[in-house]
Amino acid sequence: MPLNNQEKLLHESKSWLKDVLRLYQVSREMWRGFSLLRNIGPCITIFGSARFDEQHPYYHQTRTLAGRLGQAGFSIMTGGGPGIMEAANRGAQENGALSIGCNIHLPREQAPNPYLDISATFKYFFVRKLMLVRYSQGFVLMPGGFGTLDEMFETLTLMQTGKVRNFPVIAFGQDYWQELIPFLEKTMIRYGTIDTLDLNLIRGTDDVDEVVAIMQNETCEEMILA
Repeated sequence: MPLNNQEKLLHESKSWLKDVLRLYQVSREMWRGFSLLRNIGPCITIFGSARFDEQHPYYHQTRTLAGRLGQAGFSIMTGGGPGIMEAANRGAQENGALSIGCNIHLPREQAPNPYLDISATFKYFFVRKLMLVRYSQGFVLMPGGFGTLDEMFETLTLMQTGKVRNFPVIAFGQDYWQELIPFLEKTMIRYGTIDTLDLNLIRGTDDVDEVVAIMQNETCEEMILA
């Protein structure tokens, strides 16, 4: 019987040669990402679902927000795919801002959207997320699914544990995120799994002007600690 993907990974983990090859592939992806992104300037990463089409209000809101951030002097980076990612890259390009996409190889192929000035495609999720954090001075979290939640909480964890400096993380779309902050306050604080100060790591708003002001006033030049 053929091995499934998990069984293949476990089987390959016993192979020293496979590990060396994987290390080479990971290193090559990292170097390519570093080379492409090292001079992109002040950058905001916008995360969100790939499933919202051009007609959806969240698409329009993202396009507007990215355009305003671009006008304020920020490059805009996304996961490079469709939906919210496309809207953000489109808003950036329409307003003369550098538009960047860090795409990912998936079983169902995710093609880069057509609004990218710089495009990189990665095999490994963790390398892709490293690039998105390493070269960003702030995050905007538009409505999204498991991937957006993964990116949100990994970023918050990195700040909570001091692995990166604190930088703005904003949840935009309060009708979608309205249960998030109460969950943090009423459940996680109550059970002691986070501290009250951790609530300062994320904010929610639907005000584009507020997002732009926060990014202008609170972004740092360097995120990764030495």
